[in-house]
Amino acid sequence: MQAVLLAGGLGTRLRSVVSDRPKPMALILDKPFMEYVVLELIKFGVTHIIFAVGYKGSMVEEYFKDGKQWGILISYSYEEELLGTAGAIKRAGKLVTEDWFLALNADTFYQIDYSRLTELTKKPELDMALVLREVPDVSRYGQAVLTKGRLTSFDEKIEEKRPGTINGGFYLIHRPLLDTIPEGKVSLEHEMIPGWLSEDKRIGGIINDGYFIDIGIPEDYYRFLNDVKKGTVTI
Repeated sequence: MQAVLLAGGLGTRLRSVVSDRPKPMALILDKPFMEYVVLELIKFGVTHIIFAVGYKGSMVEEYFKDGKQWGILISYSYEEELLGTAGAIKRAGKLVTEDWFLALNADTFYQIDYSRLTELTKKPELDMALVLREVPDVSRYGQAVLTKGRLTSFDEKIEEKRPGTINGGFYLIHRPLLDTIPEGKVSLEHEMIPGWLSEDKRIGGIINDGYFIDIGIPEDYYRFLNDVKKGTVTI
């Protein structure tokens, strides 16, 4: 399995804590955060990771090199300007050689039952699958809904405070779908996925209740650091 790790963002909200490196390279004890993500992917069986990098991307390459230290292959896709999530995936996708690949944010750590995702690649009717997660207040986010395993609503604004499911930022993509993404700066969440739904693309998914954290703000960076120290997160 191949995976595209999106590591090209500027990480401005975390600058007060991490100012000298890309956000996914923020240190957690003696490892950059992104190494925890890489190790989790390796546990699943990912053998080739493509880093989509931008801001200070050379720091990522200097650390991970070609991946031999972890027993995998690592490649790099550089953005000269911010391309958005879909734009970055399209560019990095030129290095993808398999029919299905994973795409995820490098500043997000998500423990998933990957066997459920593997089963989805065996369904010829699917173009893409998402991992959703449950939250106590869906009004803070854009709601995403699965009906009988198919995505029927995405990025829907809900005013009522109630539990629901939202996008977890973890994607399983059928490679031919890359051809439908235009060149340039494009958002996967706000442009492509809503557009694909309106075109009746076949998007499935799973709801996952495993450990999840996005270190985009200082509070969550420190929470992950403490969870690693306490052993809540183990690699």
